[in-house]
Formats: sequence, structure tokens, C-alpha cells
Amino acid sequence: MKRYRTRRPIGALLALTAAGGLLLTGCAGGGDGDQGTKETAADSRGGSAPMPAPDRPRGEGEQRYDGGTGTGEPGENGDSRETAPAPDHLSTFALDVDTASYGYARRTLSEGRLPDPSTVRPEEFVNSFRQDYDRPDGDGFTVTVDGARTDEEDWSLVRVGLATRSAEQEGERPPAALTFVIDISGSMAEPGRLDLAKESLGTMTDRLRDDDSVALVTFSDEAETVLPMTRLGDRRGRIHDAIDSLEPTDSTNLGAGVEIGYDTAVEGRREGATNRVVLVSDALANTGDTDADAILERIADERREHGITLFGVGVGSDYGDALMERLADKGDGHTTYVSNTEDAREVFSEQLPRHIELTARDAKAQVAFDPETVAEFRLVGYDNRRVADDDFRDDRVDGGEVGPGHTVTALYAVRTRPGADGHLATATVRWLDPRTRAPHEESGDVETDALADSVWGADRGLRVTATAAYFADALRSPYGDGDGGGALPGAPRLGELAERAGALADRTEDPDVGQLATAVRQADRLT
Repeated sequence: MKRYRTRRPIGALLALTAAGGLLLTGCAGGGDGDQGTKETAADSRGGSAPMPAPDRPRGEGEQRYDGGTGTGEPGENGDSRETAPAPDHLSTFALDVDTASYGYARRTLSEGRLPDPSTVRPEEFVNSFRQDYDRPDGDGFTVTVDGARTDEEDWSLVRVGLATRSAEQEGERPPAALTFVIDISGSMAEPGRLDLAKESLGTMTDRLRDDDSVALVTFSDEAETVLPMTRLGDRRGRIHDAIDSLEPTDSTNLGAGVEIGYDTAVEGRREGATNRVVLVSDALANTGDTDADAILERIADERREHGITLFGVGVGSDYGDALMERLADKGDGHTTYVSNTEDAREVFSEQLPRHIELTARDAKAQVAFDPETVAEFRLVGYDNRRVADDDFRDDRVDGGEVGPGHTVTALYAVRTRPGADGHLATATVRWLDPRTRAPHEESGDVETDALADSVWGADRGLRVTATAAYFADALRSPYGDGDGGGALPGAPRLGELAERAGALADRTEDPDVGQLATAVRQADRLT
């Protein structure tokens, strides 16, 4: 299958510089840059508006075309506001590479239960798998757009893939100042919770650099700072002792933990360093301030004032998924879920030390579908990451923060016009340089003749993406029955999907795809 990759610098933009910090894939950028007056897309419609506002809220139902003549090509100096297509032809979202939803679903299925449909977020299933997109030589992104036709007439799945430079292309990164906020409530005594956190934090302490700093806050019915911000250097023994002393007790005052955690982070904040709060919890708040909005506002205030952001690590078979995701989103952050030693070691011991650098801040993507060839389209997932189309180039509106070695995938269900041929879509990613906050853009195109004849005959990456999306689609159906009547075109029954996932795992010999196949089989047996 032919794939179109077009890398077009927008305007006379300067080369990117590596700066800032990132705790983990997709973890929101903190550091010490000026946060300005940034607002969320839900709260902001002011400022410059390169395109008119949509006629109705985005992300609700199908987005349909009624004609239009825009091309989506940038004008001079990278400004496409003069020639942008009508807003009904656009889809805009903030980048997000959370994976907690998929990890928690796997844990739930392994215990013989179907996940609650409200915890299933398709984009987190899709983004849980490595992709082989081309990568840029420096900071920023490459854009890959491809797709394949489904068994449903005129419907295709179109994939937008964004990639940063390889994590192995490491230069000097800024030091990290990490405040770990650890839940030691009674529920954390369950195997696979606090024991995993302690083991992983101990291993991570040995992996960080001498000029990195760590603080440790615990919370149960109350919160306390066990270890103030401490430069590792020759103090690793002191940090290990603090970690080893953690024991479960009493109830869960998550609000107090977040508050004291951020106080500790602010007190130990280091200029020129990556400043992060890392929350490890089952997110089952039951004591003190349990109101999500109050806790969330605390995080937002600290992000705006000090540039300190949140990374959430979920644990436990009973897990407050919704609260943890809202906390991370409000804190410009990222969530993941760990259910066993292997998961925890990968997160704390491998990913965390490698991905402290930040390569892009406030990244958003906008896909312009050609009204001559596309009748309608729908973005799969990203429900709480939608951005108003006219906010794409409003850099006060929050986007996502992304570091090296990462990919972001967005999947669209697209109905082409019968017999349509030619340009299908243009995808553009916009981000700010972490140090200078200068905006940059990169685009990629796809034509109708680049679509593979079948999803199941497409290349490996697209097949994995489709399998993960179809799986999430089945789990989100009202009865979790995966009867082929889901929202995605060409959705197979779970039994057929399990067979396809198994065959794909056998061909690729990829353990991650093998775990996906196992999860689909488990879901099929439970429906």
C-alpha cells in the first residue's frame, strides 16, 4: 500500500531546540517556561480565530459535509486562515497518549469481568501499541496518513500517525525534580499496589542521574512529606530508606495528598529542571476533600502559576479511573496503569528515566477532509480532548505535551463519496517549542488511491490499530456483546476479532499484540 508522507515546514520557522522535560510518554510539559494565560478549549473561544466557529459542538455524532471549496493549504508565513476549508470539514483535537484505559481493561478481563464501558477510551487502546512511523531528525513531528477500506460500502478507516524523534537520540537533558505522591491507604495493601510501587521506585532511584532530585509524600487519612526534595548524588541510601518505610494504613484522603504533594513540589522547585508531581494511587478517594472539581482546581492553579504538572499511575483491581484521568488532564498530564511487576518496571525503570526530555508543548492536530471526496467522518475516541476548530492556532488554548520516542495515533471512520477519486485529507500538527514557545507546524496528505483494499490486508501497524479500535468499540457497546453492530464501520464480532488478533500475534511475534489477542479472547468468553 502506498503511504503519503509530506513534511512541509510552515513558514520561515526556526529549527527546534531541545529543552524542557517530560516524565513519560505524553506526560504534560512542566519545567519553568512562562505558562501565559492558557485556557482549556472548553473555556476559551477568544483571541485570534483563523477559522469561523463550527455550527454545532464538535465530537457529537457524525460530522457531515455539505460542500465547500477550501483547500487547507497554508498561505504565506504558514497562515492558512485565508484558504482554510469550512469548519464542518475539520476535526481538531489535543494530542494525548494516555494508556491507562487499555491497561485497566486488560486487568479487569484477566479477573473474569468485563470493564465498565465508561472506562473504555478507544484512543488509549490504540496508543498502547508501538508504530513504525517515520521519525524526524530533530525535535517536532513527522506526519503519516494512511488508511484502508472496510467491508461496509464506501467506508474506510483513516489513520493519522504523529511521531517524535527516537528516544535513543539523546543529548544533554535538563535535570529532573520529581515529587512522588504515594497512596498508603488500607486498600493499597492488596498485592499489586503498594508493593509494586515500592519495588519500582527503588529501582528507579538507581536509574536516575546524580543531578536529579526526588521528594516523597504519602497520604492515607492525612498527608505528610516523608522526604523533602533531595538531590540524588550520594544520598540514594536515604531515598531507599524512605521508600522502604512505606506501609499501608487507614483511609484515602487523595485531596490532601495532592495538596501536600504540590506544596512540596513548589518548595523544592528547581529552575531549569523538569518539575513533576507523580501520583501513585488507586484513586478511590473516601476521606477529606473528595470533590473532584476542588482537587482539579488545585492542580490547575499550580500548573498555571508554577508550570508543575501531573503524571498519574493507577494501580489496583478497584480503580478510580475517571478521577485519575480528570486529574491528569487538568494537570496537563498523562496517565498509565500498572497491574504487575513487568508493567511497573517498564513504567518506572525504563520509560521514566529515558523520557524526561520534552520535545513539543501544547501540541494539537487538525485534519481537513476534502469535501469533494468525503461525505462524512468521525474521530474515534479523544472525546475529552476535542478542540474547537478556530482554536487550532490559538496558542493560549491547551494542547498536549510530547517527548522523544513517542507516537500518537488518531483513527477516523470515513465515508467517501461513491466513485470519488483524488485528495482525501490533510493532517496538520501544531506545537510550541518548549524553550522559546515559537509555533511550528507539519503536515501530511493522503489520496483515495492510497487506501488499502481491506483493513485486514493493510500493513501491520494499521491492522493492529484497527484491531485495538474494534476491540474498544465492542467493549463500549451497551451490552458489551461485540455483535458487529458497533459504531465503527466493518466491526466484526468479537469471536472473529479474536481469531484475527491471534493470527496477527502469531505473524508478528509481538508480545504486546499477543496480550491484545488474549484480552479479546477473554472478552469473547465473557459475552
